[in-house]
Amino acid sequence: MNCIIVDDEPIAQDILKNFVEKVDFLRLNGVYDNATEAFNSIQKGEVELVFLDINMPGIDGMAFAKILPKHIKIIFTTAYREYAVEGFDLHAMDYLLKPISFERFLKAVNRVREALGSITTGGDEIDRKFVFVRVDRKMEKLAFDEIMYIESYADYLKIHTATGLIVVRETLSNFEEKLPNDHFIRVHRSYIARLDAISSYTHEQIEVNKNSLPISRSYKEKVLETLQRFE
Repeated sequence: MNCIIVDDEPIAQDILKNFVEKVDFLRLNGVYDNATEAFNSIQKGEVELVFLDINMPGIDGMAFAKILPKHIKIIFTTAYREYAVEGFDLHAMDYLLKPISFERFLKAVNRVREALGSITTGGDEIDRKFVFVRVDRKMEKLAFDEIMYIESYADYLKIHTATGLIVVRETLSNFEEKLPNDHFIRVHRSYIARLDAISSYTHEQIEVNKNSLPISRSYKEKVLETLQRFE
């Protein structure tokens, strides 16, 4: 996976370079301290992932993210927690708060790898069709094709299936990482739906199993772009 680092802090550059070198499926194509130079590299068409700082001279990271081609994945790296919501509204894959640990870095890049292709473990390809969820005091198998949609409710999730309702203690963002992104789509901060369970849609809502789910402004462009591929 070809990646670049865009950060104007030399220490942060060194840390990220060291992390990238430890991950065998990452290839570092360049390190840049400003968005202009980075964009010239991206135009060559060899970049799949950008580690992007937010506070930089000239074009800041948020502005830069808005002009990147949509197929390029973004992981924000910043010392400022207050940008997190805006970062995810730009469909960033992750948001790493400095100082960044290698464990947290690895979790982020594995998420990108899953989004770009198949998951591999020990060289064997895994076609995931289910996930285990904690129900009461045991882990129960839940097939992805049983899920109709998922609703966030405080610190819990309501997983609506074809046969009933499952309530688990987990955040929606964490659970989203476990879902195959080519079968599910997030339509709102509080809702994720299985694509082939959507029976109809407008610019404001989708319908799943006779339930109307709102499409929020921050997810509308991606949702409509995805659904319109099937027209």
